[in-house]
Amino acid sequence: MGLIRKRVGDSGHLVILWWLTIELVVGSVSGIGVNWGTQATHPLPPSTMVNMLKANGFQKVKLFDADASILNALKNSGIQVMVGIPNDMLYTLANSVEAAERWVAKNVSSHVSSGGVDIRYVAVGNEPFLSTLNGTYLQTTLPALQNIQSALIKAGLATQVKVTVPLNADVYQSASNLPSDGDFRTDIHDLMIAIVKFLNDNGAPFTVNIYPFISLYNDPNFPAAFAFFDNNSTPLNDKGTIYTNVFDAN
Repeated sequence: MGLIRKRVGDSGHLVILWWLTIELVVGSVSGIGVNWGTQATHPLPPSTMVNMLKANGFQKVKLFDADASILNALKNSGIQVMVGIPNDMLYTLANSVEAAERWVAKNVSSHVSSGGVDIRYVAVGNEPFLSTLNGTYLQTTLPALQNIQSALIKAGLATQVKVTVPLNADVYQSASNLPSDGDFRTDIHDLMIAIVKFLNDNGAPFTVNIYPFISLYNDPNFPAAFAFFDNNSTPLNDKGTIYTNVFDAN
């Protein structure tokens, strides 16, 4: 399932970013969603935000935490929700099943069972393996993922609420820049294989954030048309497989 998401109100001001979610268990595009961040210079009331999402046809929303006021505003909205667990909570959740169970009870079960919130995913961390984080969360991400999954099972929610880890695209690389030569980064290769296997075993999505405009910003020689969907870019020929944009190539 491929979803294009926009990030709203992050990094202290209103910005628009592209968010790509690739779900390996399903092969069809299912909708367009928005990232809802709470760091903004002019935050709107949650109820106003929900009305705006509905008016603009968004069917999905990803939250970077599990803000109760936002979740309450999403009651009976018809919008599918991904709630987030910040990276600074991973250590606690990795080291305590009870903490994971309390988190799920407070932030998932209570809203699903009686609140009418259509929570579909729990994002365990956000880009925890970024190279710039210097391995801070390498030891805690998978255990936290496992404990949240166990908590969802205990709560009877594992069939409707799936776990995932939103990853930055720097978790994979290709020496030739061709998709067919792609592999996970050497320093996290075995960890990534273990995470992917865990997600697959639990019918959960693999999630990666791809930002084509960052490629444009960082590399003045990056082909601009390749970052978009206007079909006038120079195609990338990967041993007979043709890619016309960075979305498909990723």
